[in-house]
Amino acid sequence: MINLAYKDIKHSFSKFIITAISVGILLGIVIIMIGVYRGMVFDAKELVKDLNADIWVVQQDTLGPFAETSKIHEDLKNQISYQEGIKSAEAITFQNIQISNRYGDFKAMLVGYDPFGKISAINPEKLIAGRTIKKQHYEIVVDVKTHYQLGEKIKLGRDYYTVVGITKNTVSNGGDFLMFVSLKDAQILQFTYSNERIRSDEKRGISGGNPHLVNAIIARVEKGYNIDEIAKRIEDNTHKSVYTTDDELKLLMYRVIKKSSKQIGTFTVILIIVSIVIIALIIYTMTLEKMKELSIMKLIGIPNFTIAKMIMQETIILGILAFISGNIFAHLISDRFPKRIVLLWSDASLLFSVIIVFSVFASFFGIYKVFKTDPTQAIGG
Repeated sequence: MINLAYKDIKHSFSKFIITAISVGILLGIVIIMIGVYRGMVFDAKELVKDLNADIWVVQQDTLGPFAETSKIHEDLKNQISYQEGIKSAEAITFQNIQISNRYGDFKAMLVGYDPFGKISAINPEKLIAGRTIKKQHYEIVVDVKTHYQLGEKIKLGRDYYTVVGITKNTVSNGGDFLMFVSLKDAQILQFTYSNERIRSDEKRGISGGNPHLVNAIIARVEKGYNIDEIAKRIEDNTHKSVYTTDDELKLLMYRVIKKSSKQIGTFTVILIIVSIVIIALIIYTMTLEKMKELSIMKLIGIPNFTIAKMIMQETIILGILAFISGNIFAHLISDRFPKRIVLLWSDASLLFSVIIVFSVFASFFGIYKVFKTDPTQAIGG
C-alpha cells in the first residue's frame, strides 16, 4: 500500500524540514530552560558536596552561611574537635567578591580554609592544573572559567595573590566561580577594616574588626556514630545553630533557590504550552493548505481513516524531527551560557513523550476538519 504521509512529505520536503527545524529551535529553548533549572539545583549542592562534611555549625538562630550572615569565633573548632564522635573539625569562610580582569567583570565566591587542616575545601578531582594552597599567605586557587593562568597575580584588598592552582566546575550555590585562599588571608579580607575605617572608628571609640571570626565550622563524624545525635549535642553545648549536611542541602533547595527555581519552572511550562500550540497551528495550517487535494482523495474513494492516518503520521514525524533538531541546537549552545546547564536524557525523554502525545492530540483538529469537508469542493475549486 502506498504510504500517503511519505508521498506528501516528499512532495514538499524542504518546506517540511524547515518547519521541523523551526519548531525544533523552540523545543531547544525549552530543553535549555530545563537545563538551567537542573544546573541551578546542581550548583546549589556542589560546594556542600565538595566539602564532604557531616555537620555545619553556624551563628545561633541563623540558617547558615549560604542563606544568612553567620559569624562565629574560629577557636570554636577546638571545642567541637574534642566532642565524642567527631573525627575532625575546621573553620571556613565564604565571601562574595566582584572581580575585574581582561575578560570582563564577574562575581565570585572567595572560600577561606586552613591549607594545613584535616578538611580541604578543594576537591582534588576538580584540580586540573597546578596544586592546592601550601602557604598561609598570598596564594590562590581559581576556577578555569575565570581565565586566570598559573603564576598570574590577582589583587584582593591591599595584597596580591599568586595563582597556584586551577579547578574546573567549582561553583557556589548561586553558580558563581569559586576562588580559594588560606583561612588567614580570608579573615583579613572579610573581617578587618581599612586604615581609614580603623582611624575613623577609633575616633568614635570603636575598636577594630576581629580577624579571628569565621562563617562556619564544618566537622566530620566518626563511623558508627549517629550524626543527628551528635549535632543535637553540639548545639546544646555550644549554643549555636547546628545542621547536618542533609539539613544544609534542604535549606539551599527550599529557602535559598526556591523562588528562582519556581520562576524558571513556570517559564518552562509556558514555553512547553506555546510549543504545543504552535505545533497544533502548523498541523492545522498544513491540512488547510492541501484541503483541495484531500477533497479529491475523498472523492475518488479513499476512506477518512486513511487520510487521518496520513495526518497523524506527518504530525508524529514532525514532532520527532523537531525534537532531534531541538536537542542538537540545545547541546550546541549549552556551553556558551555563563552558568552551568545540565542536560539530562531523562528530561529530554519526558519532554519527547509530552510533545508526541500533545502533537497527536493537536492533529485531531486537522482530522476533524477533513472529516467535515465536502468532497464536492474539489470540483470547480
